[in-house]
Amino acid sequence: MKICVIGGGGAIGGYLAVMLARAGNEVTVVARGATLAAIQERGLALIMDDQPEPLIAQVNAVEKITDVQNPDLVILAVKAHQVEPIVDDLAKIMGPNTILIPMQNGIPWWYFQKLAGPFQDHSVETVDAGGKAKKAINPDNIIGCVVYPATFTQAPGVIRHVEGNRFPIGELDGQVTERIQAVSEAMVAAGFKSPVLEDIRSEIWLKLWGNMTFNPISSLTHGTLEGICQYPLTRELARSMMTEAQTIAEKLGVTFRVDIERRIAGAEKVGKHKTSMLQDLEAGRSLEVDALLGSVIELGKITDTPTPCLNSVYALTKYLDENVQASKGSLSLPSVSGY
Repeated sequence: MKICVIGGGGAIGGYLAVMLARAGNEVTVVARGATLAAIQERGLALIMDDQPEPLIAQVNAVEKITDVQNPDLVILAVKAHQVEPIVDDLAKIMGPNTILIPMQNGIPWWYFQKLAGPFQDHSVETVDAGGKAKKAINPDNIIGCVVYPATFTQAPGVIRHVEGNRFPIGELDGQVTERIQAVSEAMVAAGFKSPVLEDIRSEIWLKLWGNMTFNPISSLTHGTLEGICQYPLTRELARSMMTEAQTIAEKLGVTFRVDIERRIAGAEKVGKHKTSMLQDLEAGRSLEVDALLGSVIELGKITDTPTPCLNSVYALTKYLDENVQASKGSLSLPSVSGY
């Protein structure tokens, strides 16, 4: 397949690009600055614990999305707040048969597209102001995906894999089509677990259930997953936030295959590790607070669901993010062990 990975120099995008290229696909990555230069000079490197040497993939590397020609598959591996500035260029490379797999955390802009019920085609303003992405991208091109692996960028053009290889995918209308089976087969051939799900939205909520609670709590407290789950007050706060979210999701037809206590226990087992949001905070990067939490509150409003705990944590985390961005990441932040 001709595959374009937008954000291919980032942690998840780079992981996908290396593995897909080494499986024989023609891969082009869109990157910038030092990352682009490193990939063009040395290729894209992936470090994995079970491999004695870094895996190197020679991929095409370009700076502009519009430099990509006729891809079969486009993987959009940027954060939710980075989609809006590039959506017009993204639309320019989408042909009628091009497959787009957005890989953002949180509630995606396409959530209500092809979703039968009273909210069909509703815009999620928190992550797609004015419905810009919804208008620019044909939902027929989109396949949903949930990203489970943990990776990080070790250096420009060098990705470190931490754990996990699951990328479950699903058509927006739940059908099992020939194209999604082909994508699943290509992902499996590259070394990933990529089952086809008939209800991708329930899987989105299952991951979001943890992201929308532990990420902001960790940013506010600098606590690890284990610490948050073991401290009674933050554990109870997480449980209350999950309860509010579950009420919203179930009003939208979502089914949770695990209960709240099992979800919290799963997070506790991860151990003394920082969430991605805490890592972003310490690096002075923008936080995904709108995609992970603001979007859930928005869905609470349209389903007439009270969200007092979510509102409080959102307000604090949003203010924290704005303070950090205003200071250009120069706030003095205490160091916390973990990755």
